[in-house]
Amino acid sequence: MSQLLEFGYVDEQIITIAAEKRGIDPAVVADAEKRRSLVVRVLEGLGEGATTAIGGGPMWVPDDSSELARSYDLRSLIVETIRETATRGDVVIVAHAASFALAGRPDLLRVFVTAPVETRAQRLAQLPELDEDHAEREIKRSDAARADYLKRFYGVDRELPTHYDLVVNSDVLDPVTAAGVIARAAEG
Repeated sequence: MSQLLEFGYVDEQIITIAAEKRGIDPAVVADAEKRRSLVVRVLEGLGEGATTAIGGGPMWVPDDSSELARSYDLRSLIVETIRETATRGDVVIVAHAASFALAGRPDLLRVFVTAPVETRAQRLAQLPELDEDHAEREIKRSDAARADYLKRFYGVDRELPTHYDLVVNSDVLDPVTAAGVIARAAEG
């Protein structure tokens, strides 16, 4: 699709660019996107945060060097990098829920490409190392991780078609036709 529009294509480069901005390992930035339970994050931060008394009882409050503070800072860095990348123009940004980071901008098209779980699993199962059952479990795991990501980064409880300007069901449209529809919509 980016080729039809003659746009750049950005995916994992968001992590690399964000890491370069701070002079840190890209794996550290990528880790900020990974799902870890609140309990795990609080327990990790206990040794690094400060304890204070609020309302008569002790309460853990992370300091600037805590895991939670770093994680929040890195998530902000990822969102900032997405926005800066979009500002350069003529780019298709895939992943990192970029359409949420860029919501409200009139100069872009937010597209959601979807298909039923079964269709996506059949496509994934075409890889030699996956059978259809394993592929379906992987799709469901990926969908749950996406929902968690949207909740943590953007406070989105449930992803809706109305979060996008265009929703494309790739179960109905072949990839070439879907890309053509998206390119046509992007042209105005």
